[in-house]
Amino acid sequence: MHAFRSRPTSLAATGLVAVLGLVGCSTGQAPSGSGGDAKPVQGKISLTYLQKQGDQEYFIGEAAGAKEKAAQLGIDLQVVNLGNDANKTVSEVQAAIARKSNGLIVVVPDPAVGPQVARTAQDAKVALLTSDDQICTTGPDPASCAHDALVPRIGFSGAQMGGEVGKRAAEEFRKAGWKAAETRTLSAWKQDVTVCGDRVKAAKAAFAAGAGASVENIDVATDNTPTGAQDKVAATVTANPGVKHWVIWGCNDENVQGGVTALQNAGIDAKDIVGVGLGAYLACKDWKSGKPSGMKAALFINGKDVGALAVQTMYDRLKNGKEFPAEAFAPTKMVDAATWQAAGVGCS
Repeated sequence: MHAFRSRPTSLAATGLVAVLGLVGCSTGQAPSGSGGDAKPVQGKISLTYLQKQGDQEYFIGEAAGAKEKAAQLGIDLQVVNLGNDANKTVSEVQAAIARKSNGLIVVVPDPAVGPQVARTAQDAKVALLTSDDQICTTGPDPASCAHDALVPRIGFSGAQMGGEVGKRAAEEFRKAGWKAAETRTLSAWKQDVTVCGDRVKAAKAAFAAGAGASVENIDVATDNTPTGAQDKVAATVTANPGVKHWVIWGCNDENVQGGVTALQNAGIDAKDIVGVGLGAYLACKDWKSGKPSGMKAALFINGKDVGALAVQTMYDRLKNGKEFPAEAFAPTKMVDAATWQAAGVGCS
């Protein structure tokens, strides 16, 4: 998602919706490392944004949004690409603290490092936010974490996104007129990432509610990359030779793109595939080519908005003493081959 249309700088104008209600239900305290002990900054604020998969289109856009907002606010911002290295997360957090960063915004490659990241920030009295993926201060699995132990998060609503994907998939299924017995749905995602699970669960529910028929689902565990999804879906297709039609969704565009490629490589015609992506930054490349594709639609999520909102939220905390919201969400929009360009999807 390299290219974006210019957006208004006002958060209200961009339609970003903050979830009100402060973190800390039972104790009245912010989670460890969330900024409760961070001191207000009188001079220039220094932030570090640590991202997993920093070379992915979505995160490139997120970094761009963060840098633009930092420039507007006069913040010294450093963006660090963690790749998929959980160990690097901890070492880079320590390095950022050593550089005297006042606040850390983290997208973790693995939520298991959450408690250590939170404790390190807490001990250094450095404010901590997550973006996109959640982390828990008390254990490795955010899904089983008490609400008041979750670090404040900036991103998207997994339930809302997944619901939109499942709804569109159901519409495409009905439009195609396929028989349920000849069709399978594929849910592809990295199964230890909480927000991915939220998206897929909601997609399944929305599809079931809107399809008008009961279609068997197959869960496919991936690493959230196109090649990882392609390999796993290819094996699934081989194991199900009698299926004529496929509907696929997942945690992100990578899962759907990889899955659609695997299906088409297996000889499934594009007209017999309904792929509904999540991101649109890979889906648009299929549409841009003008060739028939099983990628029928995608939910456009703009990483640029998330990066900007994360930096603004951290600034408000450190400069103005405004408490972090438990979560803050950016808007989304469903797009397809006919609408993606007008919606402003960057497709380089």
